[in-house]
Amino acid sequence: MTASLTTAQACDQLGVKPATLYAYVSRGLLRSVPGPAGTRERRYNAADVQALTDRRAARRDPQAGVQAAVQGSLDGLRGGVTPILDSALTRIENGTLAYRGVDALNLAATATAEDVAALLWTGDPGARLTLPLRARLNLSRHPRASTPLEALAYALTYAGAHDPDALDTRPENGPRQAARVLTLLHATAERHAGLPPAPDLPLHARLARTWSRPDAADLLRRALILLADHELNVSTFAARVTASGGASLAHCTLAALSALQGPRHGLGALHAHDLLSAALTGDARPALRDATRRAGHTPGFGHALYPCGDPRATALLAALAAHSPGHPVTQATRAVIHAHAGDTAETPNVDLALAALTLTLGRPATDAVTLFALARATGWLAHALETRAGGQFIRPRARYVGPV
Repeated sequence: MTASLTTAQACDQLGVKPATLYAYVSRGLLRSVPGPAGTRERRYNAADVQALTDRRAARRDPQAGVQAAVQGSLDGLRGGVTPILDSALTRIENGTLAYRGVDALNLAATATAEDVAALLWTGDPGARLTLPLRARLNLSRHPRASTPLEALAYALTYAGAHDPDALDTRPENGPRQAARVLTLLHATAERHAGLPPAPDLPLHARLARTWSRPDAADLLRRALILLADHELNVSTFAARVTASGGASLAHCTLAALSALQGPRHGLGALHAHDLLSAALTGDARPALRDATRRAGHTPGFGHALYPCGDPRATALLAALAAHSPGHPVTQATRAVIHAHAGDTAETPNVDLALAALTLTLGRPATDAVTLFALARATGWLAHALETRAGGQFIRPRARYVGPV
């Protein structure tokens, strides 16, 4: 049962009068429910009151508020650090993930990546993207990349510098520009694989074609949706900061792509890929031990925002097991999860699911990060558009601690 406070308790904690409390409710900052039967009293959500208290304290002491929000330590995330900014895009709460109020797992079961992009970019559940949008850029002009991620970075750099459409900042053109960037990324992945672009195919079918695995199109569709956004993580924050300075959507996506490529963020799937690869050729327990020694933690397990389990991993691993029930990777993944469960309460996260997916499809480890980037680009673009629309300029202050 959700903890609640009386009017007097909420006013006392916030240091306000009842009229101000009612104003907070009307503005959507606090949730209230009817009090005891037979009375006209109201009760107020205790977590909302605490969050608002923290926000007010951060305004009185901006340095402390920004430090707590930006640092985002593991303990802080579990304890509910005050958010650094407001967003109407993605909610992570009580072990669930929702885009614009729509459950992401339900979307993964029925929607397309284009549907989710339109939802995130416009806020309209019935919106549809005007695809295909052909990125009219000469992709042969930038250097030949050695990896798909490098190719994506080259393409975004070139688009940001040479696409005149990128300079149009009118709000009504934002979703169209975002679709143009997303199309460019998939066209770049196709070109890197030696294929001509196929803009008339759905995004998940394009990726399945790029990877020469048409049988896995539905799995890739689910992954593109489940990874589309995840609130204010490292790469998304980079996209928002870049957008707040007025950069093009291509450059915002490039900033996010760069931030993704760290072992504490997008590259975590590489360690999970190594773990499952070792478990395929040996015993799960030694594979876990060696992977933990190399990474400093058990890769593919645990998430600060999901103490009871990452729903994205649960959904993706279930779909993968249904697709390839007898595959050696499916069996190795189960063995690793079972062995780890005997030692800790940590549950699988989406890095393990990405590693299992790419291994099952016979793809190299780096494609787990490529898939992450192609999926998360939808969210990066959504956050950039939201930042533009809000007119935010994100410029935290640093507290100087050096010599006087």
